[in-house]
Amino acid sequence: MIEQSFDAIVVGAGMAGNAAALTMAKRGMKVLQLERGEYSGSKNVQTAILDADIVEQLTPDFREDAPLERRLVEQRFWLMDRRSHIGLRYRFNDCNDERPNRYIVIRALFDKWFSRKVREAGATVLYQTTVTELAQNRRGRVIGVRTDRQDGIIHADVVVLAEGVNGLLGTCAGLRERPTPDQVALQVKEMHLLPRETIEARFNLKRDEGVVIEAAGTISRGMTGMGFIYANRECISLGIGCLVSDLQRTGETPYGLLNRFKRYPSVVPLINGSELKEYSAHLIAKRGYNTIPQLYGKGWVVVGDAAELNNTSHRGHLNVAMISGRIAAEAIFRVKSRGGRSTSNSFSLYKKMLNESYEDLKKYKDMPALMHTEPDNFLLTHPQLVSKAILNFARIGGRPKAGEEKSDSKSFGDVWSWTGLFGNGGFRLPRAWR
Repeated sequence: MIEQSFDAIVVGAGMAGNAAALTMAKRGMKVLQLERGEYSGSKNVQTAILDADIVEQLTPDFREDAPLERRLVEQRFWLMDRRSHIGLRYRFNDCNDERPNRYIVIRALFDKWFSRKVREAGATVLYQTTVTELAQNRRGRVIGVRTDRQDGIIHADVVVLAEGVNGLLGTCAGLRERPTPDQVALQVKEMHLLPRETIEARFNLKRDEGVVIEAAGTISRGMTGMGFIYANRECISLGIGCLVSDLQRTGETPYGLLNRFKRYPSVVPLINGSELKEYSAHLIAKRGYNTIPQLYGKGWVVVGDAAELNNTSHRGHLNVAMISGRIAAEAIFRVKSRGGRSTSNSFSLYKKMLNESYEDLKKYKDMPALMHTEPDNFLLTHPQLVSKAILNFARIGGRPKAGEEKSDSKSFGDVWSWTGLFGNGGFRLPRAWR
């Protein structure tokens, strides 16, 4: 029998839910966390970049026992056409410090460790428990939850919704809208097993060094999307994600995109001879700062992917999720410390604190609209033209025919003329990046 009353109930045990539950438990609050999976991370198949500064605010000594795959020392960016890629790489000098600030993690392992820290802090955590309904009083205030474990209501002063981007509790209760296909991306991923020494040789790595490759171009076939490759300790994670609306419009299949991505000449040598361990799919919020939904109400707050909080300029949504979970918990603790019953505006403190913390979200707020406007140009036309120009420049055994040069020049002129520059987003790109 579950104790019937708590200071807070957290629905979900992902990064945002664990951050919220841990923060409140450390503050001495009576916290119940409910997770429908067999354990935290059992349904999560992602590989991700972890920001150490954010984790240290939650558990300062995490490096001692957290399951960290590799310290991230380099990020590579590929602009791809069908036969080649143009590469840019950036190496992080601060990752050579005694306390590196970026790590590659496999979420299934890290989330399980994170949940153990929540339990050690004193929270009650129940797995294989599905929340079936948010309980509301006659005035519409959320007063707790109902689950598939028992009849009746488990009461709480506040419910934290950390149920993921496709969570139904908030939408079924009429507290928030369900995201539309143009606001979420479907990411598919495979994990390929290789010996540690082979991975380090193929990616030019030493010991615990790690690298992440992000790829754009013809791999998404004109849709808004990107590919990725993570060099883990003894496996390689690779995948691709595109907007659900684009997949609907084009009829492309996610597994078809992934299979083509694996056959690109730049990718084949990295995974050659590997053993495929798993295939998975995951929805990711792609709204950005300009379209963040309602984050709080009477007796509830929403965090992480459920709040569609995501930095669309890079792969940092798990760090954003942790920040939102921690800040929501701190706001809840402050409201509770004031005494008295919370009102519909009590948790506006959460939104205020969130706005003060999310500088990157605000900085790149216009990037989603820009990339969704004309993906054909950004991800098909431009990569192929640039690749062809560099190929012609690098030729040793002869020059291209005069007709080809003239055609290339005209193509570049069409794209980068004043009309094309403004129409294709060349002028808007630096404005969105500022």
